Amino acid sequence: MTHVVLDSCIRCKYTDCVDVCPVDAFREGPNFLAIDPDECIDCAVCIPECPVNAIVPEEDVPGDQLGYIELNAELAKKWPTITKRKPAPADADDWKDKKNKLAHLLR
Repeated sequence: MTHVVLDSCIRCKYTDCVDVCPVDAFREGPNFLAIDPDECIDCAVCIPECPVNAIVPEEDVPGDQLGYIELNAELAKKWPTITKRKPAPADADDWKDKKNKLAHLLR
């Protein structure tokens, strides 16, 4: 199994999670993070680090967000690895409680 980054990360992209990942499984896009399922070792240390609860085990992905399993895998192949925390976007707090943000994902 792997962990999956969900909709709530879009336009927030808090990077607290990348500092604790022991295998550098996170990939960085313009306004979203993805987890490489081939690298993730299912350790779960990233889950409590996410301030918007955007990371869940694959088996716990809500039914309306199942597409994020494939999306993480797809984007992880294209995006570079991120291993150090960066500042969140200036408007991240404005977006953290919004739902259904997939249309705002920049690839």
